[in-house]
Amino acid sequence: MTRTPAIYLSHGAPPLADDALWTRQLAAWSAGLERPEAILVVSAHWENDPLTIGATRTVPLVYDFWGFPQHYYDVTYPAPGAPGLAADVARLLPGVHHDPGRGLDHGAYVPLKEMFPEADIPVLQMSMPTLDPAELYGVGKTLAPLRDQGVLIVGSGFTTHNLRGIDPGLGTDEAPAWSREFDHWTQEAVTARDVDALLDFQRKAPAAHIAHPRTEHYAPLFVALGAAEEDDAAGHAVIDGYWYGLAKRSFQFG
Repeated sequence: MTRTPAIYLSHGAPPLADDALWTRQLAAWSAGLERPEAILVVSAHWENDPLTIGATRTVPLVYDFWGFPQHYYDVTYPAPGAPGLAADVARLLPGVHHDPGRGLDHGAYVPLKEMFPEADIPVLQMSMPTLDPAELYGVGKTLAPLRDQGVLIVGSGFTTHNLRGIDPGLGTDEAPAWSREFDHWTQEAVTARDVDALLDFQRKAPAAHIAHPRTEHYAPLFVALGAAEEDDAAGHAVIDGYWYGLAKRSFQFG
């Protein structure tokens, strides 16, 4: 088995399933990947210190959103648990905590349902213990050996994420200047493997504080970057474009 990539994806809100273009892009992405043995997801929607891993058996999903039509709460994704992967994570990260009742949140199951719709690959979700880029990068570096075991490491966030800036009138190629500028900067920095700039994005990137008033949706990128630190090839964008003005750019490393 070749080394499994690490990826950072913009995961979308629950209505992602209604976006025909985006769902095709995610399905095409996964079709080009070797089937992983397991999936480890770090989602923008689970911050917990100490670092915690979720359920290792199939439990109900976490519908961590409000005010949507009922059919979004009827979605299921009964992926198998991953107790073996949990044991490997605990070995690599001593002191990790366990939350056996914590199911997959929408940052995990929404994109996975489009990428691996049969829900037959074991999935484990892990919390972010901090939003500090350097610390998350270090977590990714520590987890990198899992890629040699066929584990797909997924950082799930959103390349720009200012909900006050959403404009339903914008098309897939349209976005406000702050979103376009930050998206372009991220693309350039990832392609150049400028990890130092990325880790210091709040000072280095244009419009950083507008693109991310709070940084939890950019933070999963650093786990993926860390997991790919030793790769020879730079990351490359697999998906680009915009969703109501937010950049949905997504990267594959390896």
